[in-house]
Amino acid sequence: MTSHADLQNEALAGHLLDQYAGRIARSRRPYIIGLSGLQGSGKSTLARVMKAQAEARGWPTEVLSLDDFYYARSDREALARDVHPLLRSRGVPGTHEIELLMSVLAALPHASDKLPVSHPRFDKGRDTRFPPSRWPRTTRPPKLVIVEGWALGIRPQLQAALARPVNELERTEDPDGSWRHWVNKQLRGYQPLWRKFDALIVLQAPSWEIVRRWRGEQEQELLARHAPLAMDARAMERFLAHFERLSRHALATLPALADTCVEYDDDRHVTGLSHG
Repeated sequence: MTSHADLQNEALAGHLLDQYAGRIARSRRPYIIGLSGLQGSGKSTLARVMKAQAEARGWPTEVLSLDDFYYARSDREALARDVHPLLRSRGVPGTHEIELLMSVLAALPHASDKLPVSHPRFDKGRDTRFPPSRWPRTTRPPKLVIVEGWALGIRPQLQAALARPVNELERTEDPDGSWRHWVNKQLRGYQPLWRKFDALIVLQAPSWEIVRRWRGEQEQELLARHAPLAMDARAMERFLAHFERLSRHALATLPALADTCVEYDDDRHVTGLSHG
């Protein structure tokens, strides 16, 4: 039996592809859509549905996840040692290899059997990348590229906004603000990637509190499956605390920057859809 979520994603994917169909068809290079949503918003699932529908329309499509471009655990251990201990945890700006993602985007228009384009896959269960032998390979230029990630399009905060900690993690483990200032500075290096997007679609959650609930529900499912490194409630709260500052910033600022904003209620039902 098809669930409400499945039906909603099918309808939403079709609407979004209809919205950009003319631009995708006219583009002489791969049309790049940024699909931005906070944790638990369903962006990865929606991206898969959009890919299936786009290919049914005759548009070869690639989906790239920002999560797959996390630095390996060993690299983040080096950041934790050299910059700040909080950088041991993946997720915040500065823990992704943006240069690699940019190089993949640059190579995709030239993909062929002789020049296949590979891109990484990140194993969240082991908290590091899969070996390159397991990376997906693209052998034809895509018509559409969907880049999905948790805060695509976000701009750095103003310096004044960094003065006060937003949660206990920042109060106790970043008392001088050096971690949040460093992370905010790293966001400048993400702006060239955002500028590659021909369109930015934002999946807008109702609040940070609801995002925490959604992400907790996902982790409960992993725990039930006995997934490696699945987090209990306490570990989950600590993990999410790393994201709170920029998630609140994204909720407040991304709708105004989006080409399309999809609004959700507490139970992930679409309640609004607007095009900029």
